[in-house]
Amino acid sequence: MAIDTNKLVTVFGGSGFLGRYVVHALAQSGHRIRVACRRPDLAYHLQTAGRLGQIQPIQANLRYPWSVERAVADADHVVNLVGILSESGRQRFSSVQTDGAQAVAEAAARHGIGLTHVSAIGADENSNSRYASSKGKGERLVREAVPQATILRPSILFGIEDEFFNRFANMARLSPFLPLVGGGKTLFQPVYVHDVARAVAEVVNEAVPTGRIYELGGPEVLSFREMMEEMLRIIERRRLFLPLPFGVARPLASVLQFLPGAPLTPDQVIQLGKDNIVSDAARAEGRTFESFNIQPNTLDGVLPTYLVRFRPQGQFTRPGTIADHSE
Repeated sequence: MAIDTNKLVTVFGGSGFLGRYVVHALAQSGHRIRVACRRPDLAYHLQTAGRLGQIQPIQANLRYPWSVERAVADADHVVNLVGILSESGRQRFSSVQTDGAQAVAEAAARHGIGLTHVSAIGADENSNSRYASSKGKGERLVREAVPQATILRPSILFGIEDEFFNRFANMARLSPFLPLVGGGKTLFQPVYVHDVARAVAEVVNEAVPTGRIYELGGPEVLSFREMMEEMLRIIERRRLFLPLPFGVARPLASVLQFLPGAPLTPDQVIQLGKDNIVSDAARAEGRTFESFNIQPNTLDGVLPTYLVRFRPQGQFTRPGTIADHSE
C-alpha cells in the first residue's frame, strides 16, 4: 500500500474511460483524489480504487466557471482528461476541448498549482478537422495560462472499455464485411490505457520534467487494416474488407453521423487522412514513454483479455477455430 502523500489532485473527467485508470494510478501513488465530473452519482464506483475517503467525486461542468473554480480550490495539482470523440447536443469540440481546457488552466493558474493536460496526437490548431483543431487550440490556451503545464498526447487508446476495438469486434460479429476508410492505410500507434494512466501519475509524482509535450504511442505502428486483421485474428472470425475511398467515405459519413451512436462522422473521415503516430521530433528529444521508464504493452498482450466475448462461442471457442462469413 502506498504511503499517503497528503497531496490533493483534482481530476476533471475522472469518471471516463481513461479517467478510471488515472484515478486508480493516483490512488496507488498515495494521493487524495477529487473526481470532478458532470454526474458524480455515476462516479462512486471509483471509490473502491483507493482507501476509505481517499477518492471523492464532486460535480463540475466545464461550461460553468464557478464549478471549475470550486473543484480546483485547495488542490495541489490538476489533471484535465475531458475530451469527446464526436459532437452531440451541447457537447461541442470547441466548448469542451478549447473553452473547457482554458477554463481549467486559468483556474489552476489563479491557484498557482501544477497542471497536467491530456490532449491527443494530431492536435493541430490549423487542422481541417474540428476535433484536431479544438485540441490544438486547447493546448495553446493551456500553455498561455500555465506555461509549465505538462501536455500528454496519446495515440488511439485501447482497453477493456474502449470504443474502438469493441465497436469493430461487435460489427464483425454482425456484418460480413468491415469498412476501410481510405483503404485502411492510415497509421496508428495504439496505446494501452493503463500505460497512459501510469504516465499521468508519474507527472503528478514529479518523476519527469514538467512543461513539456510528451507523445505516447504503443510499441507497434500499424495501419488501420492491420489493426482490423489483428482484431479478427483474436476473435477468430474471417470478414471481408470493404475499401472506401475518401471521396466516398465523406458523403457516406454525412448520412451516418445522424444515426444512433454515430458510427462515422465527416470529421472522423478527415482525421483518418493523417497518420496518428509519435513524431520523429518527440522520439529524438525523448518526449515519449522513454522518459517515464514505462514499457508500453502490445496489442497481442491485452486484446485477448477482453475481446474473447466476440468469438463465435465466446471464451468456449476451440483454440484455432476461425469462423466463416456465415457465423
